[in-house]
Amino acid sequence: MSLSKKRYIGRLSILLLFSDDSPQQLAKLEQDNWKGCTGKVGSMDSQKIVAAIETAAKKNGIIKSDIYRESHALYHAIIEALHGVTRGQVQLGSVLRTVGLSFAVLRGNPYDNEREGDWIAVSLYGTIGAPVKGLEHETIGLGINHI
Repeated sequence: MSLSKKRYIGRLSILLLFSDDSPQQLAKLEQDNWKGCTGKVGSMDSQKIVAAIETAAKKNGIIKSDIYRESHALYHAIIEALHGVTRGQVQLGSVLRTVGLSFAVLRGNPYDNEREGDWIAVSLYGTIGAPVKGLEHETIGLGINHI
């Protein structure tokens, strides 16, 4: 079981997130058997962030909505990424914080051995702060989970 350096799923997810041409980057990743999508979400409610990312992943065929373990793996990757964004306390509106985030979701096998199966990564980048324009700062988070 060897993790292939060329296939670090977290690194690829972050590169996709920061890509200036995500459709071209996604096409390149799909040639290497990855599935991915990007999007944006802003809210004072973490449930809306989870829902937006989950909806995008289902809509783009990254996870199958009728297979619970796929939704469950995605959920844990999202929550782990949100921990990074919120510095360990996944609270937003209840403590008067809001976020504006771009996200990338990537699914594939980061190992040399195909039998290791698929993993999923969620990367988030944007701003967090008081719900007053100009009082926010940058933030980033990454979550990775096996399916």
